[in-house]
Amino acid sequence: MFAIKIRTEYITLGQLIKFVGLIGNGSQAKSFIANNNITYNGVEEKRRGKKIYVNDVVVVNNAEYLIVKE
Repeated sequence: MFAIKIRTEYITLGQLIKFVGLIGNGSQAKSFIANNNITYNGVEEKRRGKKIYVNDVVVVNNAEYLIVKE
């Protein structure tokens, strides 16, 4: 599991996948999310604007990301 540190109240799913290097720019987010297996706290998620808060867990293609406060 990878810890992702954020300074803000939340990060969106699109921002998260860009931040961890799964896409090169924000315009690729919609396509990436549509074509990959992503869960948010155990529930399938397909919205790039989904707000992800501290202590939430996002799994992208079996890689787990825990959001923590910086």
